[in-house]
Amino acid sequence: MTGAGIEQRPTQVQRHHYPAIAVDMIILTMGENDLMVLLIQRRGEPFAGHWAFPGGFVDPAESLDEAAARELREETTVSDVYLEQLYTFGEPTRDPRGRVISVAYFALVRQPLAVVGGDDATDARWFPLSALPALAFDHATILDYALARVRKKIEYTNIVYSLLPETFTLTELQRVYEVILGRRIDKRNFRKKISSLDLVAPTGELRRDGAHRPAKLYHFRSREPRIVEIF
Repeated sequence: MTGAGIEQRPTQVQRHHYPAIAVDMIILTMGENDLMVLLIQRRGEPFAGHWAFPGGFVDPAESLDEAAARELREETTVSDVYLEQLYTFGEPTRDPRGRVISVAYFALVRQPLAVVGGDDATDARWFPLSALPALAFDHATILDYALARVRKKIEYTNIVYSLLPETFTLTELQRVYEVILGRRIDKRNFRKKISSLDLVAPTGELRRDGAHRPAKLYHFRSREPRIVEIF
């Protein structure tokens, strides 16, 4: 029982200091010979002028998914991208402003989308993984985690469809796997495996490229996520 003049003990919730919650988005696509990632150039401190993932703080009245979509749209003008939660990063010293926990998202898109820096981003660009600038905060660690996730997922799912146009050659399909995995794949064994999984089908059309022999064009039988054993 409590009354006037009697000091109340703080509750368990009141004794805790709440950290800030942020979201960061890792958007990947295929370049000519490398994976590319979307980065923004930070306008303000900390790390003003440095490159980082699109992202920012979660507003009190929005969900994590809503915050991720909003920050991506505000800082790069990119919208209508399927974002999948990747991991939560919460090292105490990851942000010099104080205790900030970041929920990272990632997405795979078919081509480098048109981007424009906005809000607290002075610029937005696509960078090949082989020529990345120094990244702010712990974003290099987050990128490594995202790449490991993607490499693992292409071994047991059909998510490569997210990185390819509607029609493609088997050589282009194999190239995506090789770029992501970072190694060469035997052509004969790869085509035999793809055929056995019934993932793609010929369109009946050919692509003529200069003096080279015309190549058959294929499409994915389904562009819905599916569990398959590729390797």
